[in-house]
Amino acid sequence: MSGHDARMQVEIKEAPEIVRRQKDALVAPIAELVARLKAKPPQFVVTCARGSSAQAAVFAKHSIERNLNLAVADAAPSIVTVYHKTLALKGQLFLALSQSGRSDDLVEQTKSARECGALTVGLINEVASPLAEACDIVLPIGAGPELSVAATKTFIGTLAAILRLTAAWSGNAALAQALERLPQRLEQASALDWSACFDALTSATSMMTVGRGPTLAIAAEAALKLKETCLLHAEAFSGSEFLHGPIALVSKAYPILMFVPADAAANALRELETDLRAKGAAVFATGSLLPTLANDHPETDAICLIETFYAMAVRLAKLRGADADKPRHLKKVTRTR
Repeated sequence: MSGHDARMQVEIKEAPEIVRRQKDALVAPIAELVARLKAKPPQFVVTCARGSSAQAAVFAKHSIERNLNLAVADAAPSIVTVYHKTLALKGQLFLALSQSGRSDDLVEQTKSARECGALTVGLINEVASPLAEACDIVLPIGAGPELSVAATKTFIGTLAAILRLTAAWSGNAALAQALERLPQRLEQASALDWSACFDALTSATSMMTVGRGPTLAIAAEAALKLKETCLLHAEAFSGSEFLHGPIALVSKAYPILMFVPADAAANALRELETDLRAKGAAVFATGSLLPTLANDHPETDAICLIETFYAMAVRLAKLRGADADKPRHLKKVTRTR
C-alpha cells in the first residue's frame, strides 16, 4: 500500500474516536440550539452543502423528517450568488454543512438566510472559517485536520453530529443510546471484508449504487467516492427511483452495490435485489454477499456501512491503479459561486 493510501486509511480509522469525543463538544451548542428551536419551532428546514457534505444533507433530511415530521429542502446557492434572489426563510432553520467552511457560495447563501430572519446553524469542521462567522450557532464536527482530498472521517463525524442533533431535538432516547455504541461498532465495521465485489468492480467501467431511507445518503456518498478514489463512474439511486428508468441499464457488465437499511425500507430493497439477480445483474448487497454488523439502530447502522465501504474503497483503488488519497483534478478545498 502506498504512503498516500496509508494516509487515507489512517483517517478512516480515526472516525470512531472522533465520534466518541465529539459528544462533549456538542453538548452546549446542541442544547442552545434545541432550546431555541423549541421556543420558536420552525415550519421547515433548509439545508445548504456541496460535495460529501451534500450527501450528509440528504442524511439530515431523512433523520429530521423521520424523527421530527418536518419537511427538509435542499437550497440552491446559485439563487443567491448567480441570480441575486433571496428566499423567504424568516423563522425557519437553515442548516449549512461544510468541512472547510470556505466555499463562497455557502457563505453567501448563509448570510442571506440570516439577513432574512432564518436561524442559521453550521455543521462545520473548521470552526475558524467564514461560514462559521455567518452562522448563529456552530456545531463543530471535531474531526481535526483531514489531509486526504477525499473526505472520510469528516463525513462520518458530520453524520454522527446530525444524529446527536435530531436525538436531542426529538427526545429519541433509543437513538441517543445507539450513538453511545456507535464508536465501538465503527471499529468493528472497518474490519469487515467486502472483497467479494473486487473482481466485478476492478474491471467495471460504470456501475450503480442503491439505497433507501437512511442508506440513500450512504449510496450517494459511495458513488462519489468511487468516482474520486477509484476513477470508476458510479451513479446513486433510491431503490424506488431505480425502477423509473435506470433499471434498463441492468446487465452482467453493470455492477450494482446495494446498501440495505435496517428498517422498514429493507423489504423493498431485498425484493429489488432478487429481481435484479433474476435479470442477470451482478448485485452486491449488504447483508447478503457483503457482511454487516448485527442490526442495532437503523440510522447508526447506516453510518457503519459507509465506514466499511471506505475501507473497501482504499483497497479497490489500488487494484484499479488509482491513488485513493490524491484524486486527479481535485483539491481539498473547492471554492465555488
